[in-house]
Amino acid sequence: MRKLIIILMAIVSTSAHAQDKKAPTLKSILLEQLRTTHNVKDWFVPVNIALEDLTPDQAKWTDGSGNHSIGQLASHLIFWNLQQLYSFKKLPQPKFDGNNDETFNSFNSANWKATVQKLDSVLTAIEKAVEESDDAKLQSWYSNLAHIGTHNAYHTGQIIYIRKLQGSWDANKGVK
Repeated sequence: MRKLIIILMAIVSTSAHAQDKKAPTLKSILLEQLRTTHNVKDWFVPVNIALEDLTPDQAKWTDGSGNHSIGQLASHLIFWNLQQLYSFKKLPQPKFDGNNDETFNSFNSANWKATVQKLDSVLTAIEKAVEESDDAKLQSWYSNLAHIGTHNAYHTGQIIYIRKLQGSWDANKGVK
């Protein structure tokens, strides 16, 4: 009988806790997606962790078969996240001739630390813009915002793969 009472108490406690939890909103879902691809480790490794402790030489390393370096991928992420941020805030867009290859080519290993900081800053600014937005704004932008997270996750996976190839990935950070 005592075990039954303990089980019933646990069930009641769990269901009461579940009722206290707020239903997710569009804003909360989008922020979760943005943060888990930026700096909150959840189902996968976010970009900030993927770039941790990477030297400029490791950032410029390529496998020699035409694939991008980590630094090039980071520059590409900065470019497209900035494009989306400026558009979201209705700011003038940086000049772009439409050649996506150019978005990878602004990387300079001498500025690696600044590149990492700029990517973090841009992603933080997107999250802040979403936090400050009303529902109407988010309704008009939810698809773009969701794609930002997907795009960032895709390239973060590439970054981790490159680090594995070069032997600079610490499996304790997430991906074995």
